[in-house]
Amino acid sequence: MTQEDYAALLHIRTVLRHFLHWSEEQARSAGVPPAQHQLLLAVKGHDDPAGPTIGEVAEYLALRHHSAVELADRAQKAGHIRRERDADDHRVIRLRLTTSGEDLIRLLSVPHLAELARLGSLFSAPG
Repeated sequence: MTQEDYAALLHIRTVLRHFLHWSEEQARSAGVPPAQHQLLLAVKGHDDPAGPTIGEVAEYLALRHHSAVELADRAQKAGHIRRERDADDHRVIRLRLTTSGEDLIRLLSVPHLAELARLGSLFSAPG
């Protein structure tokens, strides 16, 4: 490893940390805890239109199952998600966004995509 390798790693981690901090502030400004913003994104970004299971959300967010359940409970209480039984396997519960959740994730995602586009060039190593 060279000094330049360490500098590049530091640079990338710094850009990531600043983005995550900015993202958390955006969520708070919209009136939602950052963890709920991540939950909404996990539900909206899931590739199955039926919605993700709690287990899938836990994997996306690197949470234990019971922590994902608690997070979903809070988001449901806030009116952002709902639980639905899977159409094929009624033992499986899937998470879906409510209209409020759809509006909120759209509101937050537009500036996030713009910020990522702005930061794109910063991910290359300093030169």
